[in-house]
Amino acid sequence: MTARILVVDDALPNLKLLEARLTVEYFDVMTATNGPEALAICAAHACDVVLLDVMMPGMDGFDVCRRLKRNPSTAHIPVIMVTALDQPADRLKGLEAGADDFLTKPIDEMTLIARVRSLARLKMVLDELRARAATSVSLGMPDPLAQALAEKCIGGHILLVDDRVSSTDQIISAMRGKNIVDIEKDPQEALVKSLAGNYDLFIVSLGLADFDALRLCSQIRSLEPTRQLPILCLADLEDRPRVLRALDLGINDFLLRPIDANELMARVRTQMRRKRYADALRDNVQASIELAVVDPLTRVHNRRYFEIHLSALVAEAADRGKALALMILDIDHFKGVNDTYGHGAGDKVLKSFADRIRKVLRTSDLVCRLGGEEFVVVMPDTRLEIAAKVAERVRGEIQKNRFPIDDGCAIDVTVSIGLAERGSDSAPEELFRRADRALYRSKSDGRNRVSADAA
Repeated sequence: MTARILVVDDALPNLKLLEARLTVEYFDVMTATNGPEALAICAAHACDVVLLDVMMPGMDGFDVCRRLKRNPSTAHIPVIMVTALDQPADRLKGLEAGADDFLTKPIDEMTLIARVRSLARLKMVLDELRARAATSVSLGMPDPLAQALAEKCIGGHILLVDDRVSSTDQIISAMRGKNIVDIEKDPQEALVKSLAGNYDLFIVSLGLADFDALRLCSQIRSLEPTRQLPILCLADLEDRPRVLRALDLGINDFLLRPIDANELMARVRTQMRRKRYADALRDNVQASIELAVVDPLTRVHNRRYFEIHLSALVAEAADRGKALALMILDIDHFKGVNDTYGHGAGDKVLKSFADRIRKVLRTSDLVCRLGGEEFVVVMPDTRLEIAAKVAERVRGEIQKNRFPIDDGCAIDVTVSIGLAERGSDSAPEELFRRADRALYRSKSDGRNRVSADAA
């Protein structure tokens, strides 16, 4: 896997050393010697991960990191801070500035490469989501990144898999009043819980007594319901090889014992913020898809979706030798509703109409709004005589109760329906034409009735 890495350091020897080491691993490496230069490169969307020295003249690494994370166009770029500072307070300061990790000099090359690969992989997944959701903001949806940056990242639900009472007590104490923590000592039970629970983060100890914690991490990553959930591993100093393996398996972050409560909270906040951002992106992608194929007023599928899927449903019925019926519905005298009571009342009638017909139909039936007051229903595996009975139930359901359009005001509504069944000529256009012809006959014969084209 390749990625574009920006190395920022005012010391030329350090810069060249990191550039050479990353280039050997087939990363594309760019360099900058000061904060403003680094900010400009990131603003141009030219890098996937930033390796950022802390001690620089003018604008130090903490300030650069804060500016990157405050800028909506660069906040998603992972930052690894690299420094000779090795005190917990320094590491915490970097994490609170928004850094994804904090490596101390001299840098362990294997740890560096594993961390860069891990963050680059996560960045690429996020970039794909961002690209898919790019149009959602222009369509009036809230900006997921703005929401994520505003998140305090508390109130989350965490599953802690650890069999050491001392560390579980410490984590519970650190999270008290901020997040809900479920403790599970048995890894297999933890896996069951992860599938059933609505968790925001897994914290997994790599030092489980009777189970390989790496296998648990691998299982979490391989299962669809938990594949996207962040994993934070707890490790001892001697666990370095297992930490590197865990990063290769796809864990998001790790924390070395002894646990510093403040650093724990900072890493938990980072993972929760990233998860909520990714979740918001996925929601926006789904909402964008719905905007393309769902009628916003009635919440049934629109004409575009119907035209795309009718051909597929007709072809499937023909291949399997199954029946398929098509029902076209037209609300009688709907123009009079709009003219008499206003378009607001007409919208209420359309929404109620869609709700009522869905109650009568099966979940397998495809309901779409063609436009205006016309709807269509595709009924798989349904003969014409059965479809006629269903259509009559729909007609009766619409006529049975008046439609409320305002406080204390309700009106009578009826519907005309045309039916056709897939024949030997399985062309979808012909099926639609025959159902439309039957609808025209229902309207010509006085409306509020069902007609079928049996040809």
